[in-house]
Amino acid sequence: MNDSISALAEFIRRGLDGDDLAARPKLEALFGERYQKRYYARSGVRDALKLGSLEGSDESVPYAGLINTENPESGPYGGTSVVWFPTKDHGSLIGLVVGTRGLSPDEGILTRPGHRRRAAALRRLLAGKGVEVWSKPDPANLNAVVPTATAERFPGFENALRRYGHEMYCMALVRREEQPETAREIVQNYFDLYSHERGWQIMSAYRDKRDDFLGRLRRDLFPAVTKEEVYELLKARHFVILEGPPGTGKTHLAEQVFKTQFKGNGMVIQFHPAVTYEDFVVGLSPDVSKGETLRFEVRPGWLHQATRKAAADPFLLVIDEINRADLGKILGEAIYLFEPDRVGDRSVELAHPIDGQKELRLPTNLYVLGTMNTADRSIASIDLAIRRRFSFVRVMPDRDVVARQGIELATELYDRICDVFVEHAPSEALNLLPGHYYFLARNANELKKRLRYELIPLLDEYLREGYLGPATTELHAVRDAVEDSTR
Repeated sequence: MNDSISALAEFIRRGLDGDDLAARPKLEALFGERYQKRYYARSGVRDALKLGSLEGSDESVPYAGLINTENPESGPYGGTSVVWFPTKDHGSLIGLVVGTRGLSPDEGILTRPGHRRRAAALRRLLAGKGVEVWSKPDPANLNAVVPTATAERFPGFENALRRYGHEMYCMALVRREEQPETAREIVQNYFDLYSHERGWQIMSAYRDKRDDFLGRLRRDLFPAVTKEEVYELLKARHFVILEGPPGTGKTHLAEQVFKTQFKGNGMVIQFHPAVTYEDFVVGLSPDVSKGETLRFEVRPGWLHQATRKAAADPFLLVIDEINRADLGKILGEAIYLFEPDRVGDRSVELAHPIDGQKELRLPTNLYVLGTMNTADRSIASIDLAIRRRFSFVRVMPDRDVVARQGIELATELYDRICDVFVEHAPSEALNLLPGHYYFLARNANELKKRLRYELIPLLDEYLREGYLGPATTELHAVRDAVEDSTR
């Protein structure tokens, strides 16, 4: 494709190899073709590539890129920028960088959780394509420097990393030998993300491609989980827990694995605060069936029953709401058996023998799949001793499920609520994001009832308890919009 972004990508890929070191014309060409002309300002362009003539000096770090237009046309600048550092032999290092004068005037962008999450999503997207890339956990933390292990992955850029290692927060290597198509995608992704954070409108000819790119970043934040993936993990690790916010289909997914992958060979139980060790492992129960004298008989718990039934064929024990009970007390000494790499090798001695057998051992054909609601603050989290014995799969809301039903209002409201959480909510609050279940209905009237009587009460609970912290005001506005849509 012969356009301004392709020309810029080729310029960046070439680095300092050549006589043309004028970056400003290539950057200016983006405005009017890809982004609206009104966003261009001379103060928003930095072109210091001619420092390349001094390459090899500790003070020489040629660079170019776009910065906040509120900065002066020269000298140190502040805020976020998209820049690249070229070399003669290694191509360029491109990325998002904070100016040496600090976060101002872009504190709003750099401290917003949504920007941090998209930068991390961009890293994962490019890494998946084989690009050498790195991102900082917190773009606003100027005390953190590019780690030594990361710097070693970018040979030839020692000067840039030494000079601006504190300010860099999402960097990718555009190798000189990189394929032009890959170089274009890297460069396009960085400039399109930067323009999105700035709120720039993109020209209609490129809008669909940028929207598709942003959609891929959003899907990366909440990747869909398939029953096949869960099954493969179960086969490898035996003990798996599906965790996520309410309404994301964790129980449905567990049922699908049970019905399809295990062909219904298994047992489905549910934990709650009244479940005990005697229910799950082994216990004594009163027996008056053989006379009036009260006797006690040993009763095998669900786990013991499962071990017997799993002797021949693969058997799945599904534990719904696994964190609603005290797992430490329920498992007792049986926790010793929940070691993925030692299934079948370990055994424990029970307090009460069953049919003369006191030993309990988990057969290799037994698999355990739990579900866990991460939004219920009344439930204590699983302790580390138990957690390390399970593999965890995060099940998040799936926009595609909402969109496929074809109710425009459902998709619109889902996006608005999702954007509030992604943009403003702290990391722990993502566990509260309402799942796609709340937006599913057979028609618009049914949807409005579900929103009014199920979703709004959930949002009101979040607001009443102050669960979302700095995102409370934004969530309140969306909550009111949801209510208005049901009238």
